[in-house]
Amino acid sequence: MSLGVKRDDEYSGTKEVEERHRVDEARLAAWMAENVEGFKGPLTVSQFKGGQSNPTYRLDTPSRAYVMRRKPFGKLLPSAHAVDREFKVIAALGKQNFPVAKAYALCMDDNVIGAAFYIMSMEEGRVFWEQTLPRCSKDERHAIFTSKIETLAKLHMYEPDKIGLGDFGKPGNYFSRQVDRWTKQYKASETQHIPEMERLIEWLPKTVPPQERVSIVHGDYRLDNMIFHATEPRVQAVLDWELSTLGDPMADFTYLLMQWVMKPGLGDANFAELNIPTQDEAAQIYCKATGRDKVPDLNWYYAYNLFRLAGITQGIAGRIRDGTAANAKAIESAKRTVPLAQSSWAYAQKAGAS
Repeated sequence: MSLGVKRDDEYSGTKEVEERHRVDEARLAAWMAENVEGFKGPLTVSQFKGGQSNPTYRLDTPSRAYVMRRKPFGKLLPSAHAVDREFKVIAALGKQNFPVAKAYALCMDDNVIGAAFYIMSMEEGRVFWEQTLPRCSKDERHAIFTSKIETLAKLHMYEPDKIGLGDFGKPGNYFSRQVDRWTKQYKASETQHIPEMERLIEWLPKTVPPQERVSIVHGDYRLDNMIFHATEPRVQAVLDWELSTLGDPMADFTYLLMQWVMKPGLGDANFAELNIPTQDEAAQIYCKATGRDKVPDLNWYYAYNLFRLAGITQGIAGRIRDGTAANAKAIESAKRTVPLAQSSWAYAQKAGAS
């Protein structure tokens, strides 16, 4: 079994609910009977293996399966794990026939299961954790990547005001807000001094690019955050909207392009042999779908995206410290903070930082 296939197996599917993530199933079933149209128990609860931010559960009934996303229990960073925002964006996008799970109901009352949560449809299909798609044919690989890029382009072409999401983000430059946000998140969960992060915290706010357009941005758009149709090479549902907001579409697209340079990822891939679009071809697919002439120089954006990832992994390290990390793989993620900060500073230097 190849490492890629092994990784797909390791992260896919469900497991028994971990002791620390157990919920009162009887209270949950009673709440769903009152709030989820068509719900009929009994309810069987399991936990998805993948994901480590908002614990995610599969809820099976005799006639239908659902998914529940909830906030972690315990002390949380300000503004993190906003399940109400996730619910709002998938509900709005579902009405536009964008590929998302059906949003059923939101519960902000901690008294039901101990934390806020929402219920959505269980979308059956394929989740690919390994970028090189080892289980797919050559023809299918190219089509899967094309669908992934065109789906992001579709998201970016919506006018937020026209689909009920005009108030989903704050005004002003998105990158300025994000740099400020991840600086605060990083400081709130800081467990060690990282010189490169200090330099980035000083340099990034002074060099943010002007914003040309305001779009809905997903915030974590990558291969393993979507479900593909069981037999067709197309996106069936985009998942994990925790970091979504209104902002600069280049943040989303350049974050996706990071997969072409990161290891593990596509950094070592033989694109011709695998029949996966190169980074330039990926940019052409996106530009054609959005009507752009070209994408800007990528070095600043790569520095920003790596800085943001370092902020996210530092948040995971902070949750390990506080005992609220939701996945055994959290420790592995936390160890990435220093290498991510160093890579970010290297791209910042290419973009002119000194």
